[in-house]
Amino acid sequence: MPTPFPGMDPYLERPGLWEEVHAGLIVAIQQYLNALLRPRYRVAIERRTYLTLLEQDTFAGKPDVLVIGSPPSSPSLPSTALQQPETVTAELPMPEEVVERFLEIRDSSTGEVVTVIEILSPGNKLTSEGRLLYERKRLRVLASATHLVEIDLLRAGSPLPMRLPPGAGAADYRIIISRAPRRPQADVLLFSVRAPIPDVPIPLRTGEPEPLLPLNRLLHDLYDRAGYDLAIDYRRPAEPPLAPEDAAWAAALIHSQA
Repeated sequence: MPTPFPGMDPYLERPGLWEEVHAGLIVAIQQYLNALLRPRYRVAIERRTYLTLLEQDTFAGKPDVLVIGSPPSSPSLPSTALQQPETVTAELPMPEEVVERFLEIRDSSTGEVVTVIEILSPGNKLTSEGRLLYERKRLRVLASATHLVEIDLLRAGSPLPMRLPPGAGAADYRIIISRAPRRPQADVLLFSVRAPIPDVPIPLRTGEPEPLLPLNRLLHDLYDRAGYDLAIDYRRPAEPPLAPEDAAWAAALIHSQA
């Protein structure tokens, strides 16, 4: 069953579901580009792993400082008596291992990385450790001769650093195409939840034509193959919530296709 949305389905952003969508989309892009670019290039799936505190869920809404226990209700003991410490059970924040996957387009003959394709995850935008690590990696790529394609299909969290021109409208989603010879300038595709995801040009060697990645079609095909309609309750609000006018639009769209 297809998604009712023309572009990015905001219900796919739900925590716990996006991780699966992210992994499936990485594989779909790899398979599409490998068929298109071989034998000149090979598209490889890479990974980075780190420990972080998922700050929004560390204590499931509990305060940052957890105090357990109550003051004694019995009269104070004489100063000569030994006071025994009270033993209680407390909850400590536990780091979680985060595995993030991304794509590298490599020259088949030399192994040189020509282009990096990143699909942002919640850890890149919402956790201090994950965001810091990703921003450092991003700066390394931007300081190199490697192209960067950065795909942000998540409304939660602040966008990664960029300076947009005056008058650029607000957007739900954004895709950055940073070609090494043109830096610091980069092309940014801005689009809303109501619009199809635009095709993404993939930069390669200088002078070579840039193939278009049909990201909207790949995501919609993945939605259908993976049966995400069975994992989503469209009667509930999207997570994170849509703006009121977009929520009303989405509700009408879902109702019309029910």
